[in-house]
Amino acid sequence: MALVHDWLTGMRGGERCLEVFCELFPDADLYTLLHAPGSVSATIERRRIVTSFVQRLPAAARRYRFYLPLFPAAVAGFDLAAYDLVVSSSHCAVKGVRARRDALHLCYCFTPMRYVWDLYDDYFGARAPAAVRLLMPPVAALLRRWDRRSSARVDRFVAISRHVAARIERCYGRRADVIYPPVEVSRFRLGEGPGEFYLVVSALTPYKRVDVAVAAANQLGVRLVIVGSG
Repeated sequence: MALVHDWLTGMRGGERCLEVFCELFPDADLYTLLHAPGSVSATIERRRIVTSFVQRLPAAARRYRFYLPLFPAAVAGFDLAAYDLVVSSSHCAVKGVRARRDALHLCYCFTPMRYVWDLYDDYFGARAPAAVRLLMPPVAALLRRWDRRSSARVDRFVAISRHVAARIERCYGRRADVIYPPVEVSRFRLGEGPGEFYLVVSALTPYKRVDVAVAAANQLGVRLVIVGSG
């Protein structure tokens, strides 16, 4: 079987889910648009990792989102003819891979392509450079069309939440089952009584809306600690 993931550039929530898939399917090959060696856990790094031509583009490991218009072509380049089971974990493009006709393609979907649907303005709105704001509308329209059309290549969608399942139905017209992401609850101990501060642990990217947490903490006059980078 084959696992397919958008990109491997750090250990965030999606990669934690991928790590579990790697544990469940220890012999699966792993396909991804690009891989920054050493950026993910040893469980993932031990895989046979197959990358796309995006891997060879300038500064791809840091600036991969600039190559967003090329992702459909990169995904089309994956040859999955040897696999009768394909499991994609996708928030961007890899749910659009082509499995062979008699294979089963299961997509664990974090969200439809966020850059061209719900969060378009966060990435390409007022804060984006003028050239990007000018060029992206027609590009985004083409990507939305591809994203919707390529959803037909998935035999079964599984969403990470009911909210995402509703988004899949709205964007793709497809029903999705819901399986919540794994959480290592054994690592945490429930404290007694109120704590001294509120905590946000997150990648510092626009769609996470950490600014809303900051505004709420300021309004309430409570202490907020933020852990993350981006």
